[in-house]
Amino acid sequence: MKITRPKTIVFITGAFVSNDSWREWQAYFEQKGYTTIAPPWPHKDAPAEVLRNRHPDSEIASNRLADLTNYYAQIVEQLPEKPILIGHSIGGLMVQLLLQRGLGAAGIAIHSVPPQGIFTFKLSFLKAGWGALGFFTSTKETYMMSFKDWQYAFTNGMPLKQQKDGYYQFALPESKLIVRDTITAAAHVDFSKPHAPLLLTSGSTDHTIPASLNYDNYRKYQHSESITDYKEFEGRNHFVLGQPTWKEDADYILNWIDKVLPQPETTTKSMKINN
Repeated sequence: MKITRPKTIVFITGAFVSNDSWREWQAYFEQKGYTTIAPPWPHKDAPAEVLRNRHPDSEIASNRLADLTNYYAQIVEQLPEKPILIGHSIGGLMVQLLLQRGLGAAGIAIHSVPPQGIFTFKLSFLKAGWGALGFFTSTKETYMMSFKDWQYAFTNGMPLKQQKDGYYQFALPESKLIVRDTITAAAHVDFSKPHAPLLLTSGSTDHTIPASLNYDNYRKYQHSESITDYKEFEGRNHFVLGQPTWKEDADYILNWIDKVLPQPETTTKSMKINN
C-alpha cells in the first residue's frame, strides 16, 4: 500500500511552557502548505501571564502523563488523516508514545524527555530537573520555575533580554506529578516494535535534556526495518523553539520529512481545532 505524505502537523508542547511557543513554527510550516495545530495542555488554555497568576493551580497540578497522552491521542484520532507529530521535551516523549500506538505518519522528537529506563547522572540534568519533581512538597500545588532556574534550565547562553522575553511570554506553572510520571510505566516504549519514521534531535548546550540522553534514546530503537534518525544541533539549549536559530532546525526537519515520506497526492488548507 502506497503511503502519501500527510499535510497535517500536530505540534505537542512540553512542560513548563505555553503552546504559544509553536507560533513561529506553525507559520513556517503553513507557508510550506501544511495544516497545523498546537493544542494547549488541559487546564492551560489561557495566556502565560494569566496562568502564572493562578499559581498554585490545583487543576494544572492534577495533570498526569497517561491522561495527557490519551488527550493527544483523541485529538489525533479526530483528524481526517494520520498526521506528522512534532513534539518538544515531554512533547517529544509523547510523540514516541503516540507512534507506539500507530497514530502518526512520522514523528519528530525535539530535545525529548526519554522514555522509561533511560537516565543520566549528568549534573546539569539533575540540577535542571530537581525542583520540578517537587519532592517534600504538596503535589496538589503546581511548580513554578523561577526566572533564575529558567535561565539555567531553558535559556542558558542567551542574552538577558531574550531570557526575560522568553520567560514572560511562555513560562507556566507545572504539574509535579507529570514530571515524576516520566520515569514510570506511563512512559514505557517497546523499542523492538515497528514504528513510523522517527527523528530525534538534540542540542549541544541543553542543560535540561543533555544531547547524550537523546543519543541514548535513539540507540535504544532496535527495529531494523523502521527509520530512526538522530541529529545534534550545535549551540541549542532547551529553549530551542525560540532561539534565533529555530528556522535552521525547522529547515532540517522539513527536509527530513521530504526524505522519509512520499509527496502528497493532494493539498489541504489551514484549520483550527477548538478543544
